[in-house]
Amino acid sequence: MQRYIEAPEPFITRLEFVGGRFLYAVRVDTSQGFELCPADACRVDAAAIGSAARPAAAPSEKFSIVESYRDPLIPSYERFLAANGIGIAGIEVIVDGEGRSFAYDVNTNTNYNPDAEARAGLFGMRAIARHLDEKLASLRTLRAA
Repeated sequence: MQRYIEAPEPFITRLEFVGGRFLYAVRVDTSQGFELCPADACRVDAAAIGSAARPAAAPSEKFSIVESYRDPLIPSYERFLAANGIGIAGIEVIVDGEGRSFAYDVNTNTNYNPDAEARAGLFGMRAIARHLDEKLASLRTLRAA
């Protein structure tokens, strides 16, 4: 069952996890619609689809990494991912006008926004590469034993 959650400001937050651990949070501007995919391939030009309801110009920073993001629910999200064997994920969260947080989507495949990452100096694909390298090293150690 779904219900509409009205946020006091037009954004959601996507929490990125690699190796089951919180990596960073991305603030996603929803003021021009709910196309939330951060990848370059997902960019939609509102003018091209003929939408008069949306302005043709996108905000300059639809995706921005939140520095020093804190959320008391992050350990719960990490436990949820561990309990379900999920190592890489994006969890989308919206906060309502009363400050209640709702995790409404878990993506076990993820895309990263290169512009937001470059501005913040954080890179999801590099974190994934390190995570997979650690997994490979663990497997080699097990095989050698």
